[in-house]
Amino acid sequence: MYFDSLGEFLQMGSHAPWVWSAYGISLVLVVSNLWLAARAHRNVRARLAQWVADESLREKR
Repeated sequence: MYFDSLGEFLQMGSHAPWVWSAYGISLVLVVSNLWLAARAHRNVRARLAQWVADESLREKR
C-alpha cells in the first residue's frame, strides 16, 4: 500500500483504529513476555544460588 503523506499513513485508509490497536496489543504482549521471562530467569538464578548455599552448609557438617 502506498501513502502520499504521513497523515494518510497514520489513518491507514480509515482502518487506523484496528491497525494501531493491533500493533499496540502486540507490543504489550511482546514486552510483557520479555519481562516475565527475565523475571523467571532471576527467580531461577536466586533459587539455584540458595540451593548451592544450602548444599555447601550441608557439606561442612
